[in-house]
Amino acid sequence: MRMMLRAVMDTRSGNAVIRDGSISQVISRLIEQLHPEAAYFASEDGQRACFMVFDMTDPAQLPVISEPLFQAAGARVTISPCMDLEDLKRGLAQLEGTTGAPAGARAPDGDTAFVG
Repeated sequence: MRMMLRAVMDTRSGNAVIRDGSISQVISRLIEQLHPEAAYFASEDGQRACFMVFDMTDPAQLPVISEPLFQAAGARVTISPCMDLEDLKRGLAQLEGTTGAPAGARAPDGDTAFVG
């Protein structure tokens, strides 16, 4: 299943792993392990953050993915199911049959629903 990892590093721990160079090893291992379809690095609420989209085949991967981030960088880690545009279109097409609303129908606020 396609998942999105969001890891936000504690500033003090992040400073330490940047100074000693170990953050590169943690990120490299994560990239090798997950083979993400996308990886982005940014700030979130003034803290260093990493976002990766990857395929999770086994929930037993959760501790293997999260623990190095917890231990090395004091990171807050969130791993959530996510979808791309094609997944959304398929889901909405399935929903269309159950809601009775045709694709492209106007939402109550006047916006057009997502359609493919």
